[in-house]
Amino acid sequence: MERISFCSNYYTLLRQQSRSDMRKAIAKLYSKGTSKRRLFSASVVDQNVPPRVVVSHSSNPPAYSQDRVDATNLVDELLRYTRSLMDGSHHHIIAYSGGIDSSLVAALVKESAQDNERVRAVLGLSRAVPVEQVTLAEEVAGFIGIALEKIHTTESSDEMYIENSGQACLACKTHLYSCLDSVFEHTGAEAGDRKLYNGTNSDDLNDPTRLGLIAADSFSVQSPLRLTTKENVRLAAKLLGLPNWNYAASPCLRSRLALGVEAIPQHLERIEQAERHVRQSLSLDPTNNLRVRLLAKGKAMVEVEDKALIDAKDSLKLWNSFFRELGFSSVDVRAFKSGSVAK
Repeated sequence: MERISFCSNYYTLLRQQSRSDMRKAIAKLYSKGTSKRRLFSASVVDQNVPPRVVVSHSSNPPAYSQDRVDATNLVDELLRYTRSLMDGSHHHIIAYSGGIDSSLVAALVKESAQDNERVRAVLGLSRAVPVEQVTLAEEVAGFIGIALEKIHTTESSDEMYIENSGQACLACKTHLYSCLDSVFEHTGAEAGDRKLYNGTNSDDLNDPTRLGLIAADSFSVQSPLRLTTKENVRLAAKLLGLPNWNYAASPCLRSRLALGVEAIPQHLERIEQAERHVRQSLSLDPTNNLRVRLLAKGKAMVEVEDKALIDAKDSLKLWNSFFRELGFSSVDVRAFKSGSVAK
């Protein structure tokens, strides 16, 4: 399969390309991303219309249902399914973030692999990944006992990512998986003897905004949790004792940007500092959902769970000067809603 080589090795940044060249290259890549059907065309990309996500896998799914199940049986089935996805390969890399999904996959792959020396979790570093997330990823990898490698990803050079018009996730994941492929090349693992894994669960597959699934399909990334609900992911992680089993989801900082607000370092750094300030101000631990959204015209929208709404509204006056110093034009508060600026 033909691919765009965004990373010739995992220390090399993407060569600058014009917008039209990048769009044509991305379209060409994903039009060949599956042998069964065209995922999207250049005309779709040019119109900024989100393509339909199609994920295909040949392995048999786990035997458990989508309902809440016994944790021990669930973990046993997940391990069996993970081994079936390995298909005799000896080199394994997990696209790892320190979130609960990729953490569980890291634990499953490590447990299922024949040689743990050839299993590694790889954490992509960029301005969209907050410092706290990197620290958590290190701690959880240490708990699992899996080798952790960090690479600098290259999406910040991609105009499709920067313009944030609906396909930033697609561009980001394309860069990520290309960089992970380059890690394999660095180790000398042959194409037929290596597997990439991610933490995609069944809830993710029903989310039309997750265009990164197209990139995963194109790079033949395996998803051991693809028929497992988020609820059951947490159930399995709790049984295995993962320290982040009940942590709130923490997607990348770019996801806090309203569509059309550019994904540039200044915006991402502003959000990171604002969220850190709000979390400390309200004494919110990692199990509590919190987002600081950057809306049009520089407006900040703090989203917290219902139980923290009153305290957050009472703190608005105290936050106002801090947010303005960061570069926001104003700040307001509302109830947390996942993906509220993605549509």
